[in-house]
Amino acid sequence: MATNRSQRLRKKLCVDEFQELGFELNLDFKEDLSEEAIDAFLAAFLAEAMEANGLGYVGGDDYGLVCLQKRGSVSEEQRAAVESWLKARPELSSVEVSPLLDVWYPEKPINPVA
Repeated sequence: MATNRSQRLRKKLCVDEFQELGFELNLDFKEDLSEEAIDAFLAAFLAEAMEANGLGYVGGDDYGLVCLQKRGSVSEEQRAAVESWLKARPELSSVEVSPLLDVWYPEKPINPVA
């Protein structure tokens, strides 16, 4: 495609100044955790870590992508808040939180802030 795109097209494609950032999660639950405990953890995760910070989660029990509930980018502060919430949970044996990445085109680098 052409690299000289109109502002309208850049917005539709979520590129350049309209790039949207999020991050990935990898969660490892403790071995002896019951299904009910995992379900309770996920309910708390969605309410306390996601919705409370205006974030949305797409994925499964142990892996997923976090992005903003509306159009836009996750801030570094929101990412850090989710990471600290997860690391404080006793149900998890390990947590991996990726750096911020482009949620539409993960292979592309993050644009510098102007």
